[in-house]
Parts: sequence; structure tokens; C-alpha cells
Amino acid sequence: MAEELGDFIEAAGLLEYDPAAITRIYAGHPQRLIRRLWQTLVPIGLLLFGVAFDWLFQLLKDETRARSRAKECAELLVDLGPAFIKAGQALSTRPDIVPPLLLEELAQLQDQLPGFDSELAMACIEEDLGGPVENFYKQLDRDPISAASLGQVHKGILKNGQKVAVKVQRPGLREQITLDLYIVRNIASWLNTNIGLIRSDLVALIDELGKRVFEEMDYINEADNAEKFGILHQHNPRIAVPAIYHEATSRRVLTMEWIDGVKLTNLEGVREMGIDPDDMVEVGVNCSLQQLLEHGFFHADPHPGNLLAMEDGRLCYLDFGMMSEVSRESRTGLIQAVVHLVNRNFGRLSKDFVTLGFLAEDVNLEPIVPAFEKVFSQALQAGVNRMDFKAVTDDMSGVMYKFPFRVPPYYALIIRSLVTLEGIALSVDPEFKILGAAYPYFARRLMEDPDPQLRQSLKEMLFDGDAFRWSRLENLVSSAASQAQLDLDTLLDQLLDFLFSPKAGLLRNQLVEATVDRLDALGWSTMQRLGRRLPRGLQPAGMTSMNHGGSLDPFMQIEPVRELIAVLQSLPGFTPDLVLKRMPRVFKEPDARRMGFQVAQGLAERGVVRLVRVAAGVAT
Repeated sequence: MAEELGDFIEAAGLLEYDPAAITRIYAGHPQRLIRRLWQTLVPIGLLLFGVAFDWLFQLLKDETRARSRAKECAELLVDLGPAFIKAGQALSTRPDIVPPLLLEELAQLQDQLPGFDSELAMACIEEDLGGPVENFYKQLDRDPISAASLGQVHKGILKNGQKVAVKVQRPGLREQITLDLYIVRNIASWLNTNIGLIRSDLVALIDELGKRVFEEMDYINEADNAEKFGILHQHNPRIAVPAIYHEATSRRVLTMEWIDGVKLTNLEGVREMGIDPDDMVEVGVNCSLQQLLEHGFFHADPHPGNLLAMEDGRLCYLDFGMMSEVSRESRTGLIQAVVHLVNRNFGRLSKDFVTLGFLAEDVNLEPIVPAFEKVFSQALQAGVNRMDFKAVTDDMSGVMYKFPFRVPPYYALIIRSLVTLEGIALSVDPEFKILGAAYPYFARRLMEDPDPQLRQSLKEMLFDGDAFRWSRLENLVSSAASQAQLDLDTLLDQLLDFLFSPKAGLLRNQLVEATVDRLDALGWSTMQRLGRRLPRGLQPAGMTSMNHGGSLDPFMQIEPVRELIAVLQSLPGFTPDLVLKRMPRVFKEPDARRMGFQVAQGLAERGVVRLVRVAAGVAT
């Protein structure tokens, strides 16, 4: 008993996930370990025995039977406690490990649990904050308003009258989590060693899970995350983040501002506040994309209980225990992958998956490219704006399970975040498409971001081989223009930067050729009109054979220029002054002067050829 108490105390003192320390605690004192193994391995063994029986007699070919087993597995994880719930949630984003049917059941895994004894909650507050509850709160409800796997929330009022939500951790949670992680990690090690069908490193997955769970159990870390998130989004008037009260916050107690709001999925409640649910979903989607692609610090658990619509039209984020970061390189890689997807360049897309860490560098990509084409081609037929993200991820799950994919942990969280967000949006609008909502944001980043790799991606998007596709530019700019936060000045500067960049030489050549063609045609039609006014006997034969319509506005009739003007005029807030004030810069560009010289040279060459042909009496 004394040894078990020592294990309990030592485990309670672990502030960070440390597999070696956890092994040291439990490996030498097996009593508690054996009891927990009996509680966990017996029901797990019975389930595996049932699955093996079904597999042996080929009963799993019946989808109803297979789904029943998958549901039984998810329910067992809930019964086994917090660590197993978290493991199930982690596996729900790993299509490279889990078969599709089980993946669906794990994706629905709920971590709502009964609350624990209120006296224990009050004792935890007093122990962690170092004094009676009355020293910190004017009032604190004894009964919790909600409970989850790691803790429960009480409503209270601070001494200064501020309404607060007080999150209190479950007693003995850290000790139970460490023991369960030790057990699960050893099971994962055995599976990796003895089951050849498992390609992914399950031990690494459990270690990542352990790190995440320990971060979630540290409420000081959650408080820091909330404040960092608030600072990053302080300029967004549509996003709210509850204030943290550090004087009443510790590792096991978190006191934050009470937020009055309605869950986004409560459509009737949202409308009763005079708020448009579709508008709130758009705010949430844009904020999520900003988290992923600009800040690289994102909320990985945006389920309905963590997103509240407020009366003033703001969207409030709650629960910052599960946050993740994405490097600048990975953010750029995501945008590049979207470009290759839109362009249906599945060969480059497969290489993007290597760059992003989904595939090893030595993997043969040849069989993967047609698999991508099969998954994405049909989805892209209606356009990226109508692509069903959930259906695509489901199809991709099969591809990832078949080929040697390994999903990086933070990308698993991204997928989980986007799928969850799409699920919330679908409850508001059954026709909602997360990729359709996201593409304008991708377009804006592609047009505005000065990152050299994204400039190359922009070139890939706009060119089809050597030909510049104005329709693609128009679609890209139109999509970007649908973003309320579009910076038109920055966009125009980026267009000029691109036009005069070394990588836009093909486009400049097209502009020069089109200008020469138009001015030459205009000059020749003008000479024809003048020639026809001469006495018939003096009219050169070669000048009367062509009747080409001219224009007094040659510059506007040059096709690329006309296309560009049409694109710019479609932008909200566009005025000619925005272009005129950039003309001095254009005239100073060395490439602009070279283009002018090339136009003059081209016109001179064509003029000489025409004069020779006219003098020879050859029709032009």
C-alpha cells in the first residue's frame, strides 16, 4: 500500500510527459499496474477475441457486423477512461492506421462524462490556490455546469463582481493518465514488434498523445494559449477570447471570464439573438484559416461546445487546452498542394505529400498518382468550390490505409479541426463546402504573400505550359476579392511585382507580341484609309487588298491589357486612381523600358517588311 501511495505521489509530481520517468515509476512496483491491466486488458482481450472470431469466419465482410464491432470498440474506450478516450480521439485522425469503418466511429467519440464530487472540486481549488474558496470568489456554484474527460466547469463570481467560469481538474487524473499511458505504450510497442501489417510507429503516436494530454492537464499552459490566441486575433473585431484571471489560476484550476453565448449548432437560439448563423460560420472558417495559414497557431478542438455566438455578433472561442503549431514551410506547402490540386497536377501533388512528411522520400509514387487522380478527379468536376471535404477525406482514408502513408501529428489535428468545423457548418447549411469557403482565402494568400515559393506557385497557377491563362487570373482574383479583408493596394503591388519578376518573362513576351500585333494592325489600317483617299492611279496595289478595322484606342484593344483591365474592374473598391498612382513605378522598371524597346523594334521590323511587300505590289 505504501509503495502504491509512493507511485501515486511521484506520478502526481510529473509536470511534463516523460516515458522514461513513467516506466521507472511503475515497472518496479507491479501491484497497481496488475490491477489496472486486469481492468483494461480483459475487456480489450474479449473485444479482440470477438473481432478475431468474426475475421476467421469472414463475418466482417458484412458491413452491419463490421460497424457494430467498430461501435463496440469506441464505447469500450469511453468505459476505460480519459487516457483511452484521448487515444481514440487521436486515432480518429489517423487513416494510415485505422480502417475506414472504425475511423468513422472513433470520429464520433464523445468525451462527455459524469461530473465528480463537488467537495473534491472545492478541495482541489483550496489546495491549488492556497486558501479557502471564499478568499477568491464572492460566489461559486457547487454543482458543475458541464463535465468532460479531464475536468468539470463551475460558474462563479469574483470578489470584484466579474462573472467567471472555473475549470477544475478531476482528482487523481494525472496519476490515472500516467498509468494508462504506460500500459497503452507497452501494448503499442508489442503491436509494432509482432504485427507486421502495422506500418506506422504506434509508440511515437502514443508519445505524441502523451505530450498533448500533459499539455491539456496543465491549466497554466492553457491560460497562456488563450492569451496568445487573443493577442494574435486582437485586430479581428468578430473574434472574442475570454480573459484569464491569473490570481485564481493554477495547474489544476483555471478561472476565466464567463461568456454569455449560444452554441453555433443551436440555430434557433442564434437567430433569436438577431445573428445570422451563416455569417457566424463564415467568421469561424476565416478565423480557422487565418490560424492555419497566417499565424501557424491553431485551435485543434473547435467542437460545438467550444464555439459560441455572442449577441454583439462576435464568435467566441473556448477551451485552449489542445492547440498546435504549423511551421512556415508547412503552411507554404499546404498552399502549394492546393495549387497542384486545382491544376489537377497529381504528379506534383504526390511530391507535395513527400515534402509535407506524409510519404517517405524513397516511396515509389507511380502507383499513388493514379490513386490521387481517382480520388480527386471526380470531386473536382464540379469545381473546388463544390468539393465535399468529408467525402474526399473518407476516400483518402482508403488510399492512406493502402499505401505507406504516415500522417504527421499536427496535420492529423488540422484534418480533425477542419472536419469538425465542416460538421458544425453543415448543421447550419446542408450545402456548405469547407473547401469552397476556404478557397477565397487561399487565393488571397496566393495573390498577396511575398514568399518566393508562393510566387512560384502563383506562376504555376496562371500558366499552362508557356501560355498565360487570363481566365485563371480572373478566377483567382475574383475568389480573392470575395474576402472582406482583401488589401487591394497590396494585391495590385503584388501583381506588378509578379509582372516584373524574372519568372514572368513569358507573360511580358506575350504582352510585347500582343502590343506589336495590335499597333501594327492599327498602323496598317490607318495607312490603308489614307491610301484610299489618294487618286486611284496613285494607290499602291498592296495597300488596297486588306480592309482591317482600326481603333482610336489601341492600348485598350490589346487583348492582355483588356483582360487585365476587366479583372481589375471586377474588384470591389477598384478605381483608376489605384493604377494611375503606380504608373511612375512602372516607368522606372528596367523591364518596362526593355518592353518598350522590344515593341519599337518589332514595329520597325514589321514596317520594313510591309514597305518591301507594298513596293513589290504584294498583297499584305
